[in-house]
Amino acid sequence: MPDCAESILKRHMLRYLRLFALFAHNSFLIALEYRVNFLTSLLQSTLWLLWGVLGTLVFFQFSGTLGGWTLPQALLVVGLFRIFEGLIDGIMRPNITRIVEHIQKGTLDFVLVKPVDSQFMASLRQINLLTIPDLLVGFGLIGYGLWLGQIWPTPAQLLAFLFLLACGMVTAYSIWMLVVTTAFWLVQVENVTELLTAIYETGRFPVSAYSPAIRLVLTFVIPIAFLTTFPAAALIGLLEPLYLALAPLIAGVTLLAARMFWRVGLRAYTSASS
Repeated sequence: MPDCAESILKRHMLRYLRLFALFAHNSFLIALEYRVNFLTSLLQSTLWLLWGVLGTLVFFQFSGTLGGWTLPQALLVVGLFRIFEGLIDGIMRPNITRIVEHIQKGTLDFVLVKPVDSQFMASLRQINLLTIPDLLVGFGLIGYGLWLGQIWPTPAQLLAFLFLLACGMVTAYSIWMLVVTTAFWLVQVENVTELLTAIYETGRFPVSAYSPAIRLVLTFVIPIAFLTTFPAAALIGLLEPLYLALAPLIAGVTLLAARMFWRVGLRAYTSASS
């Protein structure tokens, strides 16, 4: 029986991976129709990155460190901030508007009748591949920061970095889903998403640069630190083992909470036909 259940689970996961790949493929075909937009997005991402780096440099005009982090180390955090901003803009934001419109107009039925999980379909259907430059620029800045600081991560540090990056993706997705699901009760969720965006802006800097109270909030209440600061700390060997152990726990808890909240929201949904 356990082997049978494991086989079913694998087939289930492969099915959704193929479906997500299909979503990405369709988005890629659409992006090819507007190739100039890719270059425009690359330029825009570069300009935003330079703005973020300049903001960081301002702090180093008055001190040699920022929350105990040197300039090359802080650049890793800025690079990770850019990567997650690209992931949020590429996956979450395109679907937020559609989810809210479906709920407000009572047309979520078109998603619910599909023979796939409704949360998966609603939150991952639209992918904006024009945010790929954000990812490229973000990883480029991480590489530059490592080179500038003459930092050479060990294989263990690279694995920890990739592990925390994956956990951060799950956490970011879950946080946004928790916010978007409030649309089942709220008429407008734009203000809530703008508030979350403002809070995410704190991820530009190492969490140690903030006061203890804010640091606590950004670590355990709205775990922005697990998106930018801790993966960067893992890459340079400054991460405490506790946070490496907490990362999958926080990712799992927030994902479960988002899943349960979505199901509660569906019970409050009223379709156009009902």
